[in-house]
Amino acid sequence: MTATATLPDLLEKQLERHAIAYQLRQAHEIGPAGQRVEACLLGDADGMVLTLIPSNHMLDLRQLQQLTQRELQPIRDRQLQQILSHYQLSQLPGLPTLVDATCIIENRLLGESKVWLRSGLPGWWLELDRKALTALSASATAASFAVPLDSIHSPAEDPEQDREDISAAVSNFTALRMRQRLEETIEIPPLPTTAQRIMALRVNPNVTVEQLTDVVETDPSLAAQVVSWASSSFYASSGKVRSVEDAIVRVLGFELVINLSIGLALGKTFSLPKDAPERTTPYWEQSIYAAAVIEGLARIMPRDRRPELGLSYLAGLLHNFGYLVLAYIFPPYFQLICRHMEANPHVPAWQVDQHLLGVNRDQIGSWLMRYWDMPTEICTAIRHQHDPDFDGEHHVYANLVYLTLATLRERGIGSGPEMPIPEALLERLGLTEDAVHQAVDKVLDARDALRKLVNEYQLGFKRKE
Repeated sequence: MTATATLPDLLEKQLERHAIAYQLRQAHEIGPAGQRVEACLLGDADGMVLTLIPSNHMLDLRQLQQLTQRELQPIRDRQLQQILSHYQLSQLPGLPTLVDATCIIENRLLGESKVWLRSGLPGWWLELDRKALTALSASATAASFAVPLDSIHSPAEDPEQDREDISAAVSNFTALRMRQRLEETIEIPPLPTTAQRIMALRVNPNVTVEQLTDVVETDPSLAAQVVSWASSSFYASSGKVRSVEDAIVRVLGFELVINLSIGLALGKTFSLPKDAPERTTPYWEQSIYAAAVIEGLARIMPRDRRPELGLSYLAGLLHNFGYLVLAYIFPPYFQLICRHMEANPHVPAWQVDQHLLGVNRDQIGSWLMRYWDMPTEICTAIRHQHDPDFDGEHHVYANLVYLTLATLRERGIGSGPEMPIPEALLERLGLTEDAVHQAVDKVLDARDALRKLVNEYQLGFKRKE
């Protein structure tokens, strides 16, 4: 049976009025990224501007501002939703006639024989031939203001290069080229005392539950979080959890409490940035969902390939730690990164970082973990979490994080474009697509309980502040 769709009347009339012929196509029928159009609505005190670029490019706000001599910023989500609701749409279509806005189109699109624009209906695109594209862009300005994604170089394979890359970025940002030590230049805080003590327990083969309990209880905020976790309906404990020791022995288990405590202690090292990209999952919600899903996936792996469950959980909890460090090191640039993420939802966040800074959040987060002498597995997982082909040492942790983020993205959790899941990645982990979806669905069936964990943590963090 062939699926069909109909454009809302207001949108249909706009296209007819401007004599723009089109065909509605489903997502699997459209062509390559260079012929797919990404639309972004921006504005300032002088009005709005609609930009149209190919999907294999990134809108560079700095180039656009130089071109227009205007401080254009992506339209806030509330205003955008008001515009879309007027036309009964859920997404912004790339139609200049739809909004009262100047249109600027990337030169590279004009040479295409056919292009596809989002229709405003989920899963459906407008197919336009060259004649229709000419009619669409008749009143638009053609210019070059977008960056090809393949021109943004990926970081070097060697993680030892990260320190130099971060140093170079910091030097460019601060102009303090006389200072040689990265640690002095950015004044990275030391590993929190509680995390240091728990890490020492982690490598002690004779550690006892009493020792872990003593360390956790020295940090009242952390102790409250551990008891709160154990009391959550997500872990379905029987009876009231009365103490940290009770949480460890009866509900969560030794390994989970050790790695959960490390993750929560590190999370309090840096404050959440006051700015953040719109339409993205909040930091702690993303982290806690990822930790729960990665643990679920690790449990269903074949026993001979299964990684350490506690470290897997910690990798999920800390996977986006570089986001916090990025905001800490580059505060003015972080605002620019946020606006670029809003203007380019089709571009992965790490690629936005790489273009603007020459280094990305995964490198920064991994470098800090190494600086703090965290387990190599965690450093590797953070650095290679967006590389589905990574098969080096400790690849299982990085691959699990990638798979977790990809499956959460399919379900609308996270940010950026969808992440393809190669068959080779599933084979390395010993998993099937069906088993992965079942495991993820099982975790997300308890989404209400997970949200409560997120809310309880955030409340605890605010009380600590």
